[in-house]
Amino acid sequence: MTPPPTDRIAQETGNNGDGKVTRDTVLATALEIINRDGIEGLSMRRLARALGRDPMTIYRHAPNKAALLDGVAQIVLTQLQVDPTDPDWAAQLRTVARDYRRLALAHPHVVPLLVTRPVATPLALRPRGTLRPLEDILTLLTRAGFSGADALHIYRALFGFLHGHVLNELQELIDNPDETDDLLRLGLHRLPIGQYPLLRSLASVLASYDGATELERGLDILFTGLTTTLTPQTGSVAPQAPRSPRVQAN
Repeated sequence: MTPPPTDRIAQETGNNGDGKVTRDTVLATALEIINRDGIEGLSMRRLARALGRDPMTIYRHAPNKAALLDGVAQIVLTQLQVDPTDPDWAAQLRTVARDYRRLALAHPHVVPLLVTRPVATPLALRPRGTLRPLEDILTLLTRAGFSGADALHIYRALFGFLHGHVLNELQELIDNPDETDDLLRLGLHRLPIGQYPLLRSLASVLASYDGATELERGLDILFTGLTTTLTPQTGSVAPQAPRSPRVQAN
């Protein structure tokens, strides 16, 4: 007999009620549940069962589910490392973009927390760990000679692009993988020819979508625009032209 999801997670994580439960343990287990079953699959009671503890133990580390979700977003974002001392700001931001995409693909169910949850929370009230990439990128860009306002503009432009990119990539689903015809693989044959002629004609392009390549092309466009329209302060190191080295494997 297959154990229910809550018992299965408890078994696989090895939590049996022994040992001290820390905030890190609570958040790591919450992330496992979200990775497996999505945000809707997480509850304080289910998390407590997975940890082999009374629910009141969880409330000592997170007063409610909202705080728990903030903590999960924070532990994912702490994996996003920014080197504010890199003299090549464009190359560093390209590395950050690749790492962000990697994290999004590794934790697809967490992406809504990274993209939409900050919208409902004032900047100063967000978990401090989620602000670290912002502070480090602002440092990187102001060291390169950009004003604080321009550095913030670059940050917003970059992450606006990244959020859109990962959401697009995660919804690129094949309708029928066994079909060899691109129109049929994507299910576009169901669309009326007279109403969607261009979309149907792009079936081969849509079917050959490659997230890593699309990311690099988008970054080329973004950085070209930024280096054309924004200028660092006099006496500072000029921003280098964007570079798109060989695309890394997914």
